[in-house]
Amino acid sequence: MKRKFYWWLGLILVVIIAVGGYFSLQNYQQNKVQTIEKVKVNNKVTPTFFFHGWGSSYHAEEKMTAAIRQAGVSNTVVRVNVSKNGHAKLLGKISKRAKNPLIEVNFADNKLTNAKGSYTNAYYTTGARYVRNAINVVNKKYGYRSINVVSHSMGNLEFTNYLRRFHNQKDFPRINHWVSMAGHYDGIVGEDDEPNVTKINSKTGKPSRMQPEYRALLSLRKTFPRETRILNIYGNLENGTNSDGDVTNASARSLKYLINGRAKSYRELMIRGRGGQHSALHNNAKVNRALVNFIWR
Repeated sequence: MKRKFYWWLGLILVVIIAVGGYFSLQNYQQNKVQTIEKVKVNNKVTPTFFFHGWGSSYHAEEKMTAAIRQAGVSNTVVRVNVSKNGHAKLLGKISKRAKNPLIEVNFADNKLTNAKGSYTNAYYTTGARYVRNAINVVNKKYGYRSINVVSHSMGNLEFTNYLRRFHNQKDFPRINHWVSMAGHYDGIVGEDDEPNVTKINSKTGKPSRMQPEYRALLSLRKTFPRETRILNIYGNLENGTNSDGDVTNASARSLKYLINGRAKSYRELMIRGRGGQHSALHNNAKVNRALVNFIWR
């Protein structure tokens, strides 16, 4: 009996160790920087701004900027903190020898709770102002006139409303490249969108139905910067929802209609499987590689 007891006890311990090791490996894989091969790029000095999503922070941008830096694209990463009253403060310095500086933007009001009314209004009145202040605090200090942008989730709505609201201002920069990730332009799953309901016209990108936040952006069809190249990245869990768990592919792809005939170029990239989950997109080797190839090569 004792021998049998110890045999079962040993088996249970082996199973526990194996399961624990598996989950530890999974956790390590999710949290390590998803590095990519080194690349050769031109020594440019155009800054790239990173805007995070709802309830998030600059920490969501750190693995992307680390992977880009390790690939040899940039040698400088700084941060801009934007307070709840909209005050932007630059942390760090960009030297004269800086190559492709990366700007991690952190919004203290990361749920736009300081704004009144609906989110449609909040994106325009508050989110757009946060974006403008973050860009201006860097551009005014270093004299930049051109920028690149990488935005994730709600950061896309804040950025597009920045384009909508401030496109005709004197301090509005030239936007060379914009990478949109998991943009919920025409609704969010569980709130005002559902999987496999909205259809997208393959030629124009026009959605079969339009939510209020999307209708508010229709003016971009006449004002979107013509010099901007766009890469639209979205995830598909391949579980039948055609979504990343939070944003349907249709909602993300509806961006095309807003810029169709205006942007200098537009392309899409679908990330399939577990790596295409909404929050996993900003720590994904395929995404990092796409960022580098699109913006700097």
